[in-house]
Formats: sequence, C-alpha cells, structure tokens
Amino acid sequence: MTSAEEKSLKLTAVSVREGVLTGTHAAKAGHPGGSLSAADLFTYLYFKEMRIDPANPRWEDRDRFVLSKGHTAPGLYAALANRGYFPVEDLLTLRQIGSHLQGHPNMNLTPGIDMSTGSLGQGLSAAAGMAKGAKFLNKDINVYSLLGDGELAEGQIWEATMFAAHYKLDNLCIIVDINGLQIDGRTCDVMNTEPVDAKFAAFGCDVVKINGHDFQEMETAFAKFHANHGTGKPTAILMTTTKGKGVSYMEDQAGWHGKAPNDEEYAQGMAELAAARAALEV
Repeated sequence: MTSAEEKSLKLTAVSVREGVLTGTHAAKAGHPGGSLSAADLFTYLYFKEMRIDPANPRWEDRDRFVLSKGHTAPGLYAALANRGYFPVEDLLTLRQIGSHLQGHPNMNLTPGIDMSTGSLGQGLSAAAGMAKGAKFLNKDINVYSLLGDGELAEGQIWEATMFAAHYKLDNLCIIVDINGLQIDGRTCDVMNTEPVDAKFAAFGCDVVKINGHDFQEMETAFAKFHANHGTGKPTAILMTTTKGKGVSYMEDQAGWHGKAPNDEEYAQGMAELAAARAALEV
C-alpha cells in the first residue's frame, strides 16, 4: 500500500467516524462505541478490499458482507453513504420512522446491506451459508463477516465456525473486533472468551492477529485470506481495537456502547475529528 493510499483511507475513516456521530446524535440513540472501533475496518472493506458496485447493489457476483454485530449499524451506514450507496445526508434520519436506516441493518430497506442482522451470534451462520452457496454455484465470491468479541460467548458462533471448516469455506473471512468491552463492562469479566486465537485455530481456521486501526496490517491480513483460497481453510482475522476510537471521551468506555452524544459531546467529538482530518491533510 502506498502512502497516498493509506492517507486516503485514513481520511475516509475520519468521514466514517463523523457519520457515526452525526447519525447517533440526530437519533438521540444508537451504538457509537463499537461503530467507532470498527470504522477503520468498514473503510478498508468498502474502499479497498471488496468487489462491489454501489450503482448496482444487487449485482449477483459481488462480494458479500454480514455485520454480525448488527448494533454497530451506524458505522456500516456511514461507510455505505461515503461509498455512494445513498446520500450522506440520509445519516441524519438514523432510527427515525420511515427511514431506511433503522437501528439494525435491514436488507429489504437499505442499499448495500446483504443480510438483516441484530440477534447476536446469528450473522456468522448467514455468512457461512452465503459462502457455501457461492461454492455450490462455482462463483468467485468472497464473504466477510464482522463479529464483536462479546458476541463470541454465543454458542452459535462456534457452530458456524465448525460448519465453515467442515465444508472448506476458504472464501469466508471471519473478522472479530476485539475492543475488550461489551454493554455490561469488560468482556473478560462478563464472559472471558480468551484465548480467542487458539479457539478459532482449534475450530479449523487460519488465524491472523492485527492492530485493527492499522491499514498496512489490514492489507497483510487480507492478502493472507486471498492466499488461503484453495486450501479449504476459512480465515479468522482478530483485530485488537479501542472502543470509541477517535473520540477521546468515548475511548475504552463501556458506557458508550449504546448511548448517543448530547449537543456538547457531539460538538467536542466533531471538533476532535476535524483536527484529525487537518493533521492528515498537512
């Protein structure tokens, strides 16, 4: 990745984070913390990694993405809007009656959403089914699914991973946002799922561990995913991240799992993101 490409991704990620704040502030509800920790991943997927066409969201041969931790829809919506699936101004309608941007992704309402999600633990099963379908049809389609580390306490995650390994779904990329927090506090205190890497390896995945805010490391991880094609092994990318990344008062705070910023907090957060953008543009 060139320095120019990395800079472009970093600037886009700032826009995605601004979209998270804008949407949740307007809605006076939503889940900013986990949306911000995954903002860099959303940016990389939609602006570099995935084969997609915003002008044709239902293109049959597109890659698929399933947001298994569906409550972080504000981050996904911000990425889709900035990628051109719908106007960025639509983010102001988050969670409002009549809006196509509801609290959890709805594939029947929102362009670019490949699967309706929200019940934690279920998204990976849907993604594995899509990957199996692509294999059955001999389609060159990759399927990506983003999980939260708190979500790993759901048994269905491990059933889906076992399914993926058994059916040799090397076109499936499992991504885990390990920010260490969930709605009730520290993940290690609520339900310790470590060692996550050993678990995914034991279930038949090729495991890659990265800093989830480093685009260079993301590029290396996804290159490994593509290199695994033909091996029969699903790939599990484990991202260490900071919940609330980019907004100082939200960082590493469980209380920002599902709470919207008020007017003062919104202004502060947007000012911090504007400063981050200015620093990148120097």
